[in-house]
Amino acid sequence: MKQSLYCPSDTVEETLDTVPVTSAQYKEVLRIQQHIIKMMAQRKSHHIIFNTLCTMAETLLENAVATIMLKDKETGLLNLKYAPSIDKKDWYALESLKPGPHGGSCGNALYHNQPQYVVNTFEDARWRDLKNVAEAFHLCSCWSMPIRDADGNAIGSFALSSFEHRAPTIFHKVLLETSANIVSIVLMHLSDAYRVTLLNSTIEHMSEGIIFTDHHNRIIEVNPAFEKIYGYTANEVSGKDPSILSSGTHNKDFYKQMWERLVATGHWSGEIVNKNKAGGLVTQWMSINRIYTEDGEENYAAICTDISPMKKAQEQIAHLAYYDPLTGVYNKTKLMEVLDEVTSSVALVAVDVNNLHTINMAYGFAMGDSVLKAVAALLKSEFGANALFRIDSDEFILLYESEEAAISDVKQIKRYFYKNPLAKEDVTLNLTFNYGIASGENVFKNAIHALHISKRDGKNRCHRFSPETDLLSKEKKQHFIRINHLLHRALAGDGIVPYLQFIHNNTTDSLDRCEMLARIETEEGVLLPEVFLEAAKLSGLLPEITRRMIKKSFACMEHQATPFSINVTEDDLNGDYLAAYLDEQNRRYNIAPERVTLEILEGISASAKLNHIEQLKKLRAQGYHLAIDDFGAEYSNFERLLDLEIDMIKIDAKYIREIDTDTKSREIVKAITSFAHNLGIQCTAEYVHNKKIQKIVEQMGIDFSQGYLFHHPEKHN
Repeated sequence: MKQSLYCPSDTVEETLDTVPVTSAQYKEVLRIQQHIIKMMAQRKSHHIIFNTLCTMAETLLENAVATIMLKDKETGLLNLKYAPSIDKKDWYALESLKPGPHGGSCGNALYHNQPQYVVNTFEDARWRDLKNVAEAFHLCSCWSMPIRDADGNAIGSFALSSFEHRAPTIFHKVLLETSANIVSIVLMHLSDAYRVTLLNSTIEHMSEGIIFTDHHNRIIEVNPAFEKIYGYTANEVSGKDPSILSSGTHNKDFYKQMWERLVATGHWSGEIVNKNKAGGLVTQWMSINRIYTEDGEENYAAICTDISPMKKAQEQIAHLAYYDPLTGVYNKTKLMEVLDEVTSSVALVAVDVNNLHTINMAYGFAMGDSVLKAVAALLKSEFGANALFRIDSDEFILLYESEEAAISDVKQIKRYFYKNPLAKEDVTLNLTFNYGIASGENVFKNAIHALHISKRDGKNRCHRFSPETDLLSKEKKQHFIRINHLLHRALAGDGIVPYLQFIHNNTTDSLDRCEMLARIETEEGVLLPEVFLEAAKLSGLLPEITRRMIKKSFACMEHQATPFSINVTEDDLNGDYLAAYLDEQNRRYNIAPERVTLEILEGISASAKLNHIEQLKKLRAQGYHLAIDDFGAEYSNFERLLDLEIDMIKIDAKYIREIDTDTKSREIVKAITSFAHNLGIQCTAEYVHNKKIQKIVEQMGIDFSQGYLFHHPEKHN
């Protein structure tokens, strides 16, 4: 290593600037330029080019290293990118340098966008932040030239760092400037080449067809997507007028307006129908733009997006918007639109296919779908409806001009399906339907309401909507509103209260069990279930009332040993919360499940969903007793008693209250009691209000009696 020499930079620069550049030195710089240009022409990697540039520059300054640093666009920090003579493990010292007045020669070159010639890195203020780096690697002097972009902004630096204190000669400054310019050129070339490559690749791989035409409107280039869309190769259309694609669909005015727009604004876009090589029509969205060559000639670039699939999809979407995908008939959306547009009164028949669920379960959903398609086809073709709509899985709507026509058609449909069983896949099905007929205002709503009434009456029934009988009266609506208001206030406060009614054991002649009856205490008085239950169900409040009753009943019975019963509703079973909630309250109040009887209405037990049955069986397995309340009032499904393993039947009050005078009631009670006892099920007679009725109850062997004869419901204190 040469002996270090320190001179203040100003003095040295002034002295060495007087040393002229020799002819040999100019040749060396020229040699570097020519070599790098040759490498660029050979498409050498820019990594190889930059490393070669550094190496060649180092041969012209003994005991020095050349570096190329570039600014990170996101952080603004300088990073060492190329330094072939510096060990890779030492690069860390020159990573993430912050440009600034004390950030070294390169940091200052970038910061000031001016060359920086530092003779003594140990003492020069420009190296204050990097003095430790200079000392660690014995970098005595460092000359740095900014690398600039096309706009003259500093984006990096080319530097020569020496292991001795020295100042640059004019030749070294020329070398630095030349090298920095070469880096700038290569970087700009890379950027341009990248953009061109990216653009070409994009055009090549675009799914849209692209057509380039010259100033004579002759095709000069197309991309592969064009060839795929139109079936023409690039050679077949080269030099041709784009009119070869014309389909004849558009008139002369269309193309005249297109060119007027292009000439005026340089742009046109719109839907156009062209023709491919095979003569097929291609619907496209075409966007044409005027572009200029380097010579200023007007060319045009057209981007053609094939929208034929989109148009087909739009048609399919429009079809799906108004048609049922399974049966092909109109759907509910179309029905609503039709009803909005009709100006005169129409009649609707709502039709529900009976037992479709059973068909699906027995024969599979494919069979069920086949049945629905066959039913839709028959309803559409064999009868007199103006239109047919499918509005739900097993529900259809038939549209008629009058209610008389609707009623007549329902009779025909009934007769047809009675005489003509439906044969599908070697299976013969005798189909029946429920019908709801309505006309006038709110026709759809009323037809569905009528259908639900017909289904409530049984299968294969028809109900004609009547405003007088099927709509709530104004008084009843007001009643519901008032009760609903009271219910919400009671739930918000503490108005749900259990009343105890003890039950007489006819075997032991004692009151040894009780029922917890729901009461609502309001400022208007105490409300009984017959007043608030229907409103509570309509409002969806029954589960919350049941929860309050369970909690308060358990609290009442916490310090008593009396068995007790609580009513549960279908809404509670729909919520599927009973098992968990009962278990929670059991633990809280230390109530054994064996003390609790859950009373369910007969209608629930007779038509319970599978999930309901599973819940009830689970509750019984946990120790709770199950009772059927008001047995005999509705369906009297004796088979379901066996499914649920019922412990108690509570015979409906309408039979007990007249058992002493009505022979029919007495026989029904006798039959129920006999059946229950044969199954090992106990019976309770409800509404026992006098001794005469109690005597008959005892004679029939009924196990328990409940009524005012023994105890009036009272609030627990």
